[in-house]
Amino acid sequence: MQEEHFELRTEFIDLLQLLKATGNAATGGEAKQAVEEGLVTVNGEPEDRKRRKLRAGDVVELAGQIRITLHAAV
Repeated sequence: MQEEHFELRTEFIDLLQLLKATGNAATGGEAKQAVEEGLVTVNGEPEDRKRRKLRAGDVVELAGQIRITLHAAV
């Protein structure tokens, strides 16, 4: 599984924004489709909320192939 780390510069980021910001979705539509198809989990649980607010410590997995861990900016 590919491991990625994302540094949060704000309190939270929306799930769709994270997928675009990390380059794992080229467009908002592509990110939305991944969520709708059930390819995304947050902290090990399937996630269907496109606007889910993610915070430092959350772990997002995409299609069981990419794991993104969120960290707070230092």
